[in-house]
Amino acid sequence: MIDRSRQTMILGFKGHIMRNIASAVGVVAVAAATILSPAPATAENGQIAAGVVGGLIGGALLGGALASRPGPPPPVYYAPSPVYVEEPVCRFVRERYWDGYGWVYRRVEVCD
Repeated sequence: MIDRSRQTMILGFKGHIMRNIASAVGVVAVAAATILSPAPATAENGQIAAGVVGGLIGGALLGGALASRPGPPPPVYYAPSPVYVEEPVCRFVRERYWDGYGWVYRRVEVCD
C-alpha cells in the first residue's frame, strides 16, 4: 500500500509530464506552421477578382435555387367526430348485511 504523501508525489509528477508533453506538441505545431506556410497570394492579371466574382455569382444562383422552393404543405388536421357516451344503467352499491356472526359489507350491482 502506498502512503498518502508518496501517492500525492506520484500524481503531481504525472501532471508535470503531461504539461511538458503538451508544451512540446505546441512548439512543434508552431514551428511546422512557420516552415510549411504557403506562398503569399498575388493578384496578377485580375485572377483573384475573377474568383471572387465567380464565387458571388455561384452563391447567388445556389441561394436563389434554394430560396425559390415552396415550403412543405401545412399538416392536415381532421377534427374527431363527437362521441356520445350513455350512462350505464347499472351501478355498484355497498350493502351491509348480517351473516350470523357480524355485519359484513359487500358490493352489489343495482340496475334501475
